[in-house]
Amino acid sequence: MSQFKTIKRYHSFFKFKRDFERYSLRKVRSYEIIIHWLHTVLTRSQFLVLSGILVGLAAGMAGVILKVLVHYIHYFITYRVHFSTQIIFYALFPFLGIVLTTILVLWFFKGQARKGIGLILHEIAQNSSIIPPVKMYSQILQSALTVGLGGSAGLESPIAVTGAAIGSNYASNYKLGYKERTLLLAAGATAGVAAAFNAPIAGVMFAFEILLTGVVFSDFIPLILAAVCGSLLSKIILQEEVLFHFETRQAFNYHNVPYYIGLGVISALYARYFIVMSQRIEHFMAELKWHALKKAIIGGLIVSVLCVLMPPLFGEGYISVKQLTNGFSESIIQNSFFRYFPEQSWMLLVFTGFTCLLKVFATAFTIQSGGNGGNFAPSLFAGGFLGYFFALLCSQLGFTDVPFTNLVLVGMAGVMSGVMYAPLTAIFLIAEASSGYDLFIPLMIVSTTSYLLAKWFSPISPELKHLADNGKIFTKAHDKNILSLLKLETMVEKDIQTITPDKPLRDLIELVKEGHRNMISVVNPSGGLEGIITLDDIRPIMFNASLYDTKTVRQLMHPPLAVIHMEDNVADVINKFDEVNAWNLPVIHDNKLVGFVSKSGILNKYRLLLQEYS
Repeated sequence: MSQFKTIKRYHSFFKFKRDFERYSLRKVRSYEIIIHWLHTVLTRSQFLVLSGILVGLAAGMAGVILKVLVHYIHYFITYRVHFSTQIIFYALFPFLGIVLTTILVLWFFKGQARKGIGLILHEIAQNSSIIPPVKMYSQILQSALTVGLGGSAGLESPIAVTGAAIGSNYASNYKLGYKERTLLLAAGATAGVAAAFNAPIAGVMFAFEILLTGVVFSDFIPLILAAVCGSLLSKIILQEEVLFHFETRQAFNYHNVPYYIGLGVISALYARYFIVMSQRIEHFMAELKWHALKKAIIGGLIVSVLCVLMPPLFGEGYISVKQLTNGFSESIIQNSFFRYFPEQSWMLLVFTGFTCLLKVFATAFTIQSGGNGGNFAPSLFAGGFLGYFFALLCSQLGFTDVPFTNLVLVGMAGVMSGVMYAPLTAIFLIAEASSGYDLFIPLMIVSTTSYLLAKWFSPISPELKHLADNGKIFTKAHDKNILSLLKLETMVEKDIQTITPDKPLRDLIELVKEGHRNMISVVNPSGGLEGIITLDDIRPIMFNASLYDTKTVRQLMHPPLAVIHMEDNVADVINKFDEVNAWNLPVIHDNKLVGFVSKSGILNKYRLLLQEYS
């Protein structure tokens, strides 16, 4: 046994020596040499634990840097830059943020503006969990400009993308496989979310509910360690005013359950409104065939006008939500036109209601016109204001003992569940942020009600539905996920035999003698498919020499049972095979024959992928 261990150590040493010589051809930092060496001497599980810690620290620090950067930008423009009126403040900075972000993307990042959770899911499913290195810092710079200067979006999605990019590139740097790379990608995003909210459990739930959907995993310790590292850094470095934290709450009273059920229903309806309006604005901006900078100017102007009308729409808006939970609801209207009206409850009701309705417009135009951000913070902000609106409405209708603070807190979880399709993330996020573990029952009532109604409207998040329909991301259907990994262009057999329709049977027989396939394609001079001929079609006459010069290919050919197009996904191809009960079908691209694809070839590759990814 000791001899075996000695041989294993020598093998690890020589492997490290060989790797070191290869990496020495480029600049390698000293810590990379150490990690490479540890990779050779540690077991897979041990190295993943170490990697989870390192990725968690790096991604957590990235999240902390972004939060601090945005905080100091806010501080600078609020307290160091003076304006004669608040209107100029709210009108200028959101516009500047969106325009400057667009210029940054166009000039420094060559127009690479892909962003959001959909980017991570796409890379997991379609690019072997490989995220471009530029995403490790581009999201920080772009979202800091957008949100720091007042764009009405959230930092959590850019933080998640940054953390995912850190984990992906770490795994690629140390030559880890797809499973390990996906795990560390999720660990990076987990640490980023945990750092943004100082909520490690919510970070882990985010990974399982959103990122790792349809991915089979047995390793989860690296995710937990990454979340702990990100959350610790957030707790140690960030100041109280930067943290997403709420001190005030009320004890749970079971007599208030009807309030929570009602808020759950309203949260679901609002979440549906939020998603539908976001999609319509996205389609509207996409259909505008304008230059990106012109879109940014128009979108920036719209967001600025909305911030002038409703100042809480400026930036993430967490400060306004904290004011609602702390009982300072009147202070949120001080910088708006509503301050000129008499201070009455109906006026505050109208103000919070319009803030909820307009938040989706401010967020969608911020993101779709060129800004960088996500729907995490907007859904939480809208949920807080919706909860306060509902509580105030109940109070105005004569209901007593309305739990204002609790409805604000659980409203955040309710809207987030309906928008993000992540009820567990929402529940633990609010519980951790408010230290309100006694609120688990109302949190679960509101979040699950909102989530189930949202699923009733659409089984898959509408934000990701088009990607799921095209097989670009994984879903809970594991078999479909494996099929989406197969690329049709890699399975097309191009060594085919072709013949033109006017050729005599003699030429066809000669082609059969030279070939090794039982199917011959009939094409016109431009390469278009006219029909096919199988050996079964010519077997009855192939030995009748009197027909060699009288029969033509056109008389023998027949149309294929079905035709596959290069843009078809493999799931649709399998359905076509089943519909026509065929084993080989022609593939067409630009009206020209490319080759054939076989059902047995697809099934064989599917079996191999099933072994690798299960």
